[in-house]
Parts: sequence; structure tokens; C-alpha cells
Amino acid sequence: MPGEFAGKVVVVTGGSRGIGREIAVEFARQGAQTVIVSSSAENLAKAAKTVAAAGGPAPVTINADLSKLEGCQQAFNTVKERFNRCDVLVNSAGATRAGNFVDLPDEAWMNGYALKLFGCVRMCRLFWPMLKAANGFVVNIGGGAARSPGADFSIGASVNAAMGNFSKALSQLGKRDGVNVNVIHPGATETERFYELIEQRSKASGKSVDELKKEATAKDGIRRIGKAEDISALALFLCSDKARHIQGTAIAVDGGSTVGYY
Repeated sequence: MPGEFAGKVVVVTGGSRGIGREIAVEFARQGAQTVIVSSSAENLAKAAKTVAAAGGPAPVTINADLSKLEGCQQAFNTVKERFNRCDVLVNSAGATRAGNFVDLPDEAWMNGYALKLFGCVRMCRLFWPMLKAANGFVVNIGGGAARSPGADFSIGASVNAAMGNFSKALSQLGKRDGVNVNVIHPGATETERFYELIEQRSKASGKSVDELKKEATAKDGIRRIGKAEDISALALFLCSDKARHIQGTAIAVDGGSTVGYY
């Protein structure tokens, strides 16, 4: 039986691992034609098998470096040539470094912004005419540090905050053009990326990986570390007709770790 997103074209950046891959899997389960974009050909090949096993049309994979305009243009051109359509754009690409502020080189800042923020901006700009034609949806995957920054994650915190602000601005255009734009801010989520950050923070703080993993739940009093499917469930809802009246909103999926009122 066709799912809710049958016949829809869904583009997921950072779709070869972690949260992005799980979002692509869930859309595939609902019958969508998924397009997953990543700079890693090896990860794409593995993810394609996982997404294909979920059902729906076979995913289209695009090996492109979205930290550069040329990579974003490559992704757009491929989708235009294959489908000339985009109903949903999920920007999940991004890998910013953690570490002591004084030890983070200029290059780490430039790379962090180039992929997560500017990749998102460029993909939105390129795909906007298609999204407008489809009355489509944009979901940008930020991060809890946008609202709860820490000294050992200054790049990620500022990038995620900028992404959220950009998304709010874009949603104002979305109101006019019929495109819903929203943000998800995941908290600590058990993915490959989570363990990469834990390793970086371990080196910066001198604490063991096990200590930091326990702290990820204990310091905020949350019951467990998040799972990628916690994020994908919300992403699918935000791209459904039931969520049409949700516009320009940033939603935390963090078990309650963000304590501020917002």
C-alpha cells in the first residue's frame, strides 16, 4: 500500500550516516523517492542498501562536497535532470569540531561554517524554485548547542545558532511562496557523529569517553541519549500536510536537556 510520501522527491543532505540516513530510511518507508547526498562514496554505497531495504523506489545517491558551491550545484543539477522536482529538502550535512577554543584553528571554523551553514544556504537557494512549485517543505537539522552552548563546542554552537536564524528568515519567504521551513535541534543522539564528538571532547577535557557518555545524560537529568529515529519521526511529521500550520519553528528533540524557556 502506497505510503504518505509516495510520488514525492525527497533530498537529504548528509544522508549517508546517522540522523540523515535514518530520515531517508523513514521517507523511503513511506514510498518517497529519496535522494541522498554525501561527500563519502563509501558511506553512500552502504546507506543506499539500508535505504533501499526500507521500501519505496531505489534511492539516488550523489557524491558531492556540499561545502563548496560546485558540489551544491552538482546535487541540484542531478535532481533537476532526473526528476525536475523536489518536494522536501532536508539539510542534515555538517560536522563541526569540538575542542578547547584556543586550540581550534581558523581552518576548523571555516570548514564548520562552509558545510553546515553555507551548504544549507546554497541548497535552499538552488532548490527554492522547485520547492515553491511543489508547495514543499524544508527541514534543517541544527543542534541543541544552538540554545545551550558550551566552551568545548563553540564552532558547532555558533553554526547551529546561525542555521536557526537563517531558517527563521527563510520561513518569512516561505509564507509568501507556500514553502514550510522549520528546524530540528537534536540533543545528544547516538550516532557515529556522537562518538566522534565524544572522542574530541575527551582529548580536550582529559576525561574518558565513558565518563563523558555518562555525563551526557546525568548532567541534564535526561533518561537516555537520543536515537536517530527520534529525529526522523519529527522530520516526517513536519513534512506532512498535518504540519502545514507549523512555520518558522525550531523544535528541540533532546529529552528536556535544554532548560531555557523558548
